[in-house]
Amino acid sequence: MSELYSARVTATGGRQGHVKSEDGILELDLAPPESLGGPGGKTNPEQMFAGGYAACFGNAVIHTARAQNLPVKDKDVDVVAKVGLSPNGSGGFDLSVALETTIAGLDQDAAETLVNAAHQVCPYSNAVRGNIDVALSVKTR
Repeated sequence: MSELYSARVTATGGRQGHVKSEDGILELDLAPPESLGGPGGKTNPEQMFAGGYAACFGNAVIHTARAQNLPVKDKDVDVVAKVGLSPNGSGGFDLSVALETTIAGLDQDAAETLVNAAHQVCPYSNAVRGNIDVALSVKTR
């Protein structure tokens, strides 16, 4: 299989460090959130994962809608991703994801069918399937 794109990002210093992409477009300081005993005020890995998943999933919805000839425009799709971090009982941690998708221009049944199909297409969904609980919810507007 031929790779369409790759991103290269270096993280230094863990959760209290810094991330920078090879091209310099992404460059952020990191800090644990206050709820985890950190100083807050900076982004963290869960926020970055949530942003990436939300954007990727939104594009999967748009891509799937186009493939199905549905009247959905890019601006008709909003995705809110909630990423949770929990202890796993074995000394490590697990992630959970909730994706709340809002779609304009479709009825509820059509929107749910579209989101379920997009969940099979999205690279993030395919990467985490079987490893992370992902809850899908759909609203129309």
